[in-house]
Amino acid sequence: MSVTAQARRWEPLFWPLVVAAVLLFLWSYAVKWSGTNVFPSPMSVEHGTMQLIERGVLWRYMGDSLRRVATGYLLAVGIGIPAGLLLGWYPSAGHIVNPLIQMLRPISPIAWIPVAIVLFGVGDLASIYLVFLASFFPIVVSTMNGVRNVPSMYRRAGRNFGLSPRQLLSRVVFPAALPQMLVGLRIALGIAWLVVVAAEMIGADSGLGYLVIDSRNAGKRYDLVVAAMLLIGLIGLMLDIGFRRAERMKAVRWGFRDAA
Repeated sequence: MSVTAQARRWEPLFWPLVVAAVLLFLWSYAVKWSGTNVFPSPMSVEHGTMQLIERGVLWRYMGDSLRRVATGYLLAVGIGIPAGLLLGWYPSAGHIVNPLIQMLRPISPIAWIPVAIVLFGVGDLASIYLVFLASFFPIVVSTMNGVRNVPSMYRRAGRNFGLSPRQLLSRVVFPAALPQMLVGLRIALGIAWLVVVAAEMIGADSGLGYLVIDSRNAGKRYDLVVAAMLLIGLIGLMLDIGFRRAERMKAVRWGFRDAA
């Protein structure tokens, strides 16, 4: 492998690290230059994070947030993908249900927080319900549109080979729609992560969202607030990277090539 190729392999990791280092320097300098006693420095955030680890709070709160997201998101996947496949496969059913979907989809999941608390109280169920709502509609819409956008020649070819409707849907339509479905799944996961943090600020007694609001109210520990915010961002970044890598898998790339 040439030196140039090796350098290019390191570029995607090197430059983000350089930007992060520059931002940390500017952050530290701005806190020192302003002389503020409110906004924490990077060292204060690090010390606060270590305190959370020593108290055994950090991992538990991270686990609670991820568990709520995973439960609500997987429920949305398990219901949303079959619903989207059916609505895309049967256009008449899609036309009937689509107005309802388009009416409910723009409603912010945050607006459902009072309803969730009334229905489920303060705790896991309310947060899981909100994550489900936030994930369900992007998954249904992306799956339905993915099925509709499959070229008709694929379906005709499958019928010519004697595939039954069920085989045609599972062996031809689903793989062809998978790239667009993955985009919807990635968007839904990002929204779900945002929503669970907001829900935990209001309707939970644990999690990273709860850590933000509790640290603010209990002694104005802004070092812990910023630490929780950074962790929320890092976890969201890792979730997005995981899905982007899934989109590059050879098993789904053919759909992108044919759609191009």
